[in-house]
Amino acid sequence: MPATVHGLCRILGVADEVARAGFTLKRGGTLRWGRAPEPWQFSFSMTPRLPEPTATAFQVERSRFDEILLRNAERVGVDVREGSPVRRVLTDGERVHGVEYTGPDGTARTAHARFVIDASGNTSRIHGQVGGARVYSDFFRNLAVFGYYDGGRRLPEPNGGNIFCAAFDAGWLWYIPLRDDLTSVGAVISPEHYAAVQHDPRGAWQDMIKACPEVDRLLTGVPVATEPPYDRVRVRKDYSYWKKSLWTPGMALVGDAACFVDPVLSSGVHLATYGALLAARAVNSALDGSVPEERGFAEFEARYRREYGVFYEFLIAFYDMERNEQSYFWSAKKVTRVDIDEVAAFAELACGVVSGDTAVIATGHAHWSAASAELNSAVDRLTTGDDRVNPLLSTQVVADTFRTGNDLQEQALYGSPLDEPDPTTPEGLTVAADGLSWVS
Repeated sequence: MPATVHGLCRILGVADEVARAGFTLKRGGTLRWGRAPEPWQFSFSMTPRLPEPTATAFQVERSRFDEILLRNAERVGVDVREGSPVRRVLTDGERVHGVEYTGPDGTARTAHARFVIDASGNTSRIHGQVGGARVYSDFFRNLAVFGYYDGGRRLPEPNGGNIFCAAFDAGWLWYIPLRDDLTSVGAVISPEHYAAVQHDPRGAWQDMIKACPEVDRLLTGVPVATEPPYDRVRVRKDYSYWKKSLWTPGMALVGDAACFVDPVLSSGVHLATYGALLAARAVNSALDGSVPEERGFAEFEARYRREYGVFYEFLIAFYDMERNEQSYFWSAKKVTRVDIDEVAAFAELACGVVSGDTAVIATGHAHWSAASAELNSAVDRLTTGDDRVNPLLSTQVVADTFRTGNDLQEQALYGSPLDEPDPTTPEGLTVAADGLSWVS
């Protein structure tokens, strides 16, 4: 997202290096979704607050992007130890004070620290030290099967670098142009397809692509990728989750170790990098003594949860737009087995109230239905082209989704957000001019 490229990367000092890396330029997203029969698009330039070219982002190959961030950390003084998997957390009473890991030579070693940040992704071995087990979304227990093609047709310019998302009966497909000769294609489908995917992941993946004409046309005659690691078809399931707590004395979770919502909007990198920035602010302020540890990490958790909740709320409204009775989104009523209409059933699942867990979102389903209707109306106006201002920006759910990203970019460009965000707690903290610590 632009917030990562022009906000966080500029704060870290790697924005120019990322720009030179040759990643595909992304101006927004194109979608065949909702009631509109034709694809529609949103652009990052829908907000007038940020000057060009900061209303753009990149389709990044994560291995190359992550390498840029890692080497930058090393340049500014981080002791980087690769090939050294962490085995367990070291504790002294209730406080974490380091980790035990295995060095490249196979020897068990320890590293002691004032703070441990778990940024090891959804396969983290140590996230249970904070907040217990993961809490999984009742509705978003979806299945993703994805792989890569050696190229593919592109959307008409200036949107050739957009992600293309298309809904079909079994779910939806993403189509991401990573390079001229590399395209990521993935299907997000309901769990009932798991047996077929488990039996033949590649065959099921290609069957899903054929079932979506809008994406299938873009890949006609294009071979699948043979370049490692893009030659594999991968599967992920039950990937939408959060934790009841994101920190404990001496340790915090960021990125997929902490939470994940859904592939729509590519929000995972944004939540990961933003969560890491929030954790860095708490650590820096605790180390220099300007803000007590408990207060700094309470701010970290409050802001992180708020941002996760914004994307979760957007997805509820977004998925509710796809009201085709053949769509698996409508299966919510069958799953809940409650005597309410389909929209309310969907909302109960997506909110997690079926399981009784309201730790993340506690808004009623009337709110979700209203947000979905507002979003649908904006898309209808968008496809007619009559509005002078992008109508998506007028919806509360979209404006909220872009808010933190705008604040991050303004922090990098101007030294602080143009409008101070509402405090997350009654005694909420503000951000230092460099964006890297809290200020009382």
